[in-house]
Amino acid sequence: MGNLVAIVGRPNVGKSTLFNRLTRTRQAIVNEEAGTTRDRQYGKSEWLGREFSVVDTGGWVVNSDDIFEEEIRKQVLIAVEEADVILFVVDVATGVTDLDQDVADILRRSRKPVVLVANKTDNYDLQYGAAEFYSLGLGDPYCISALSGSGTGDLLDHLVSLFRKEAAETLEDDVPRIAVVGRPNAGKSSIINAFMGEDRHIVTEIAGTTRDSIYTRFNKFGFDFYLVDTAGIRKKSKVSEDLEYYSVIRSIRAIESADVCVLMLDATRGVESQDLNIVSLIQKNQKGLVVVVNKWDLVPEKTDRVMNTFAEAVRSRLAPFTDFPIVFASALTRQRLLKILEAAGQVYQHRQLRIPTARLNEEMLPLIEAYPPPSIKGKYIKIKYVTQLPNTRVPSFVFFANLPQYVKEPYRRFLENKLREKWDLSGTPIHIFLRQK
Repeated sequence: MGNLVAIVGRPNVGKSTLFNRLTRTRQAIVNEEAGTTRDRQYGKSEWLGREFSVVDTGGWVVNSDDIFEEEIRKQVLIAVEEADVILFVVDVATGVTDLDQDVADILRRSRKPVVLVANKTDNYDLQYGAAEFYSLGLGDPYCISALSGSGTGDLLDHLVSLFRKEAAETLEDDVPRIAVVGRPNAGKSSIINAFMGEDRHIVTEIAGTTRDSIYTRFNKFGFDFYLVDTAGIRKKSKVSEDLEYYSVIRSIRAIESADVCVLMLDATRGVESQDLNIVSLIQKNQKGLVVVVNKWDLVPEKTDRVMNTFAEAVRSRLAPFTDFPIVFASALTRQRLLKILEAAGQVYQHRQLRIPTARLNEEMLPLIEAYPPPSIKGKYIKIKYVTQLPNTRVPSFVFFANLPQYVKEPYRRFLENKLREKWDLSGTPIHIFLRQK
């Protein structure tokens, strides 16, 4: 479990510029897959060998141009509740505003480590202006320019020094970790309670791993796995539950510490933008996915046709990643609960899949020959050989070609689809690399 850093502050102080600066080092490595750009509010960063996640709280609010003070206060409360360190961004050019004072009040009371960031300090004269931020009572302001990057090194040194020590996790490696995620009221807790049932003694809780994730070992009906329970699911929070983006920040920890994520959808509401945010978190973290349509008992007409239509609708909303199991279930009537566990177990197996190189070439090369990549500027692209990389988190394949740089996204998707047709990779992301032979 890494540390979670939240960026808070009023609009237009440069929160997203700072966010981009902190995460861009990784953005270059993480391939920007089609369809994952909608969540520019969450990313990973690394400094001095410590990895951490960064959340820009401003990003999840609807129409953020005219945020009311109330909204900003809510965001700050959520950040206080969920993050390990808070970056409070203020703007040197405008100085201290009433809203800054309000936010500072909440942060001072929170007892969370807070770093005060005086942004837009683009020259030395402005540094003197930063002195007025001492009045916020949050210690030394760090003068930076998120745009040019000056001062960010010192800021990061200080930030990393505030992280808590990672607790060593005492978990067995080959036991899948499953997280149940989804919007509030989609039925997460009822599914978890239904899994746990009354036989709590079959279930052993492994607490003390870190303060924010409890792994519960679940061992019955022939299933054996850890259920990742972010501490939040049990305690009703002080922040009112109806907050949409709250569920996203809540999900980050669970997703990061799981192998397979079970996304709960509400059958009566379909796929909403919040669900898409959670799916893109799952994809960014390269985790397995099982979609559960809960409250299926409330759907009046349960024919196969209705099911298929619903499944199609879900897949088209989550495209381009469409190869994942969908289970129609009901936590209330306990219908198809074991099916969920079965699906999650299979997805975990798919993540471990190893295909012998000879088999891969036997199946894939004839297909590639029949449908070669389109030629570019009169150059013909030849793919000669394919192999699977060993020891990767998700199945990863390398195709060796004479001109790898000319192979475009649609053809990669063609290769991925063919791999998925030949081998069962349902629910797991796969990576495709093209290299010079």
